[in-house]
Amino acid sequence: MEPDLFTAAAEERQEKDPTGSPLAVRMRPRTLDEVVGQQHLLKPGSPLRRLVGEGASGPAGPSSVFLWGPPGTGKTTLAYVVSKATNKRFVELSAITAGVKEVRAVIDGARRAVGGYGKETVLFLDEIHRFSKAQQDSLLPAVENRWVTLIAATTENPYFSIISPLLSRSLLLTLEPLTDDDVRDLLRRAMTDERGLGGAVALPEDTEAHLLRIAGGDARRALTALEAAAGAALDKGETEIALTTLEETVDRAAVTYDRDGDQHYDVASALIKSIRGSDVDAALHYLARMIEAGEDPRFIARRLMISASEDIGLADPNALPIAVAAAQAVAMIGFPEAALTLSHATIALALAPKSNAATTAIGAALDDVRKGHAGPVPAHLRDSHYKGAGKLGHGQGYVYPHDLPEGIAAQQYAPDGLKERTYYTPTRHGAEARYADAVEWTRGHLGRRPS
Repeated sequence: MEPDLFTAAAEERQEKDPTGSPLAVRMRPRTLDEVVGQQHLLKPGSPLRRLVGEGASGPAGPSSVFLWGPPGTGKTTLAYVVSKATNKRFVELSAITAGVKEVRAVIDGARRAVGGYGKETVLFLDEIHRFSKAQQDSLLPAVENRWVTLIAATTENPYFSIISPLLSRSLLLTLEPLTDDDVRDLLRRAMTDERGLGGAVALPEDTEAHLLRIAGGDARRALTALEAAAGAALDKGETEIALTTLEETVDRAAVTYDRDGDQHYDVASALIKSIRGSDVDAALHYLARMIEAGEDPRFIARRLMISASEDIGLADPNALPIAVAAAQAVAMIGFPEAALTLSHATIALALAPKSNAATTAIGAALDDVRKGHAGPVPAHLRDSHYKGAGKLGHGQGYVYPHDLPEGIAAQQYAPDGLKERTYYTPTRHGAEARYADAVEWTRGHLGRRPS
């Protein structure tokens, strides 16, 4: 759908007086070299550089691309740069408001443009995952015949949300979450650039650090918060954006938390100790502090997996699978949705019956080994499969437990000197009670003294 007269007039006014646009719009890069992050997609000869005409000559024209990544990573920005830099006809649609009718109108216009005056068309389609299968099908002939070069943006996994024929005719480019350094560079550019705040106010380090936490790798969110806080500071006649001003503006208190310092370890320790102590509310409090401070969700998930074995063990055998499943889910979905998964796992672990028997068992066994209590493997347990093992007495006298009615053979398994040693002392908490019964029964049938 071509821009109408009113849209064109609005864009012209915006170019003449950019201050009427949001800061995130004003600070959009004008060239690919100004793009922050995503450097893996901007190398010489990359599909995006070919789209703007860099090395796109010859029989191999630029390919249609899907831009897949979380919000605020630059999908729309990259399309905007292409629209400004390319010498091709550029049309933008959103799957939220457009349908098959609008798509067909663009395709018809593209065919007329290329046939009438040799002008190729780039179609940017935002939120393409919102299109139905039929709507996506309408794009196929245009992409396949290269009547248009498609740039499609999505936050959803294209392998689940995009039809295979369309995906197979395009390149999939994955955008990575912006790092704190990426967002910091963007904020500092916005503070000094004439298109941005032009040095009107200063940004202290503590305020900048809180902006990075608020952003969570989302450039648009960072610039929106910066613009609001800068406006509030200027209204007060202040020369810098105080942390309190930012807090008031975004209604989000700064959490005292240094991801590389003591707070990182202190709050993580408090989370685990609250889970160990079965205080689910305290555990959720510390979890929330870590999330709000922008802690890596994978770090939190790793701590929960350790807690499941260290403090719960066989008292609830489901605790570890829950923690592992949470870690896998967190790795796939990231924040903000990962907060729900971490909450799920934290609650389950905090309310589970507790046992550190698995922890103390391996600790005691390791202690013996480190002290040199590791005698030779009894001859009847040694490998007897290789030639000559029988002459050495390996495997002789071994009783195969499956041949016995109860499936347990009263023979020595531990080395001499350790045959009466016990490491595992189960509790009778939760499901571990049945393991306590099993230990008592098996040790008795093995001829071991009661522990």
